[in-house]
Amino acid sequence: MLIAFEGGSILRALFLLLSSPLLFVLDFEAKLRVMVFISFCGMKIKDVECVGRAVLPKFYLENLNVGVYEVMKSAGERMVFTSVPRVMVESFLKEYLSVDCVKGTELHCFGNYFSGFVSSSGILIKHRALMEVVSEKKPDIGIGNSSLHDHLFISLCKEAYVVNKEDEKAQSILPREKYPKPLVFHDGRLAFLPTPLATLAMFMWLPIGIPLSIFRILIGICLPYKVAVLLGKLSGIRLRVKGTDPPRSENDKGVLYVCTHRTLLDPVFLSTSLGKPLTAVTYSLSKMSEILAPIKTVRLTRSRQKDGEAMQRLLSEGDLVVCPEGTTCREPYLLRFSSLFAELADEIVPVAMNTNVSMFYGTTASGLKCLDPIFFLMNPRPCYNVEILGKLPKELTCAGGKSSHEVANYIQRQLGAALGFECTNLTRRDKYLMLAGNEGVVEDQNSRINTPN
Repeated sequence: MLIAFEGGSILRALFLLLSSPLLFVLDFEAKLRVMVFISFCGMKIKDVECVGRAVLPKFYLENLNVGVYEVMKSAGERMVFTSVPRVMVESFLKEYLSVDCVKGTELHCFGNYFSGFVSSSGILIKHRALMEVVSEKKPDIGIGNSSLHDHLFISLCKEAYVVNKEDEKAQSILPREKYPKPLVFHDGRLAFLPTPLATLAMFMWLPIGIPLSIFRILIGICLPYKVAVLLGKLSGIRLRVKGTDPPRSENDKGVLYVCTHRTLLDPVFLSTSLGKPLTAVTYSLSKMSEILAPIKTVRLTRSRQKDGEAMQRLLSEGDLVVCPEGTTCREPYLLRFSSLFAELADEIVPVAMNTNVSMFYGTTASGLKCLDPIFFLMNPRPCYNVEILGKLPKELTCAGGKSSHEVANYIQRQLGAALGFECTNLTRRDKYLMLAGNEGVVEDQNSRINTPN
């Protein structure tokens, strides 16, 4: 379902869901062939590889059996045999579990596309594939489930472990703090594991969720803050505000609000929380998002001098919002802060922002970013947490003798502590290289402009 929805389209996902009754009555091989055909037919190879690298690892990690992981970790050389398509698991197994070799079902391709059929070698049979690889030498350890095919597979090993999937109580999931590698970045729209029942619930919600999202956008654009907050709460939006806006000094410059970056709606919800208009600076924004934004947005160029001058001018006109991470992060981590903002203002107010969703993520690295606010507001009960911290003391600003990097790092640590997030040195470039295989830039007619979010 994740391949069909994230790599394909919502119609492909619906078709796969409608095939569920048929899949329940088919045998294992026929079932797998049908799912492969529906999910992969006509899909670009690079799109499937992107889902395998950026979307699936999150769900694999969240369902990783701690016993299996401990046994695998104890082995020197690790090989995995699986009947599912190799392209779905290879990236995760090698990147997160340090697997040396992955043997899975190979798919037939024509050009840069999948045909939807398995290759001439057919569905991989584990014990046969193992015999071809190891010949007469038995592996030291084998792990499998309670199926007949897996019993044949692990019987070829010196020591065997069986994972009983039917006994849910015996299955212990590896906790996040013990992940072999931190899960900082991931992509995709679905925020839940798309089992048949959960996916059915999503499709039943869409006829309600889409109009509801449009309604929520309209009340944010058209109505005064207090009325918008009231109607937003009645529609299911949860806005939790902690702290108060500190008093403004007597100088003529505006206040600079420094926020953590969770979605494109961060400045909008901050403006709503404070009950006053703010200006938000972005490195680029889709025309759709610019039109729908209920607050003023100004594009920056990533030229340090030009951006500094633009932000100075905006601060002389009023209050300004900046997200120095430069891109969104869904997990409990903060990316490295750009230090430019620290050079421009003495009136700095850090704002810790976080979101909670149950159905759809309101960010994407490889999809249409103009749909980000719509997806976020399609959640039945989206939640925004806004914590306004105290104004930064003058002695901790550049005016007090601190360097811009010291100020940026201090605010990052302050916001991380408020949210319980871990601070990192990862950047926007790191995110896009991992999720989209590029540096997060698109070619413009006149210059290279960084993609939004």
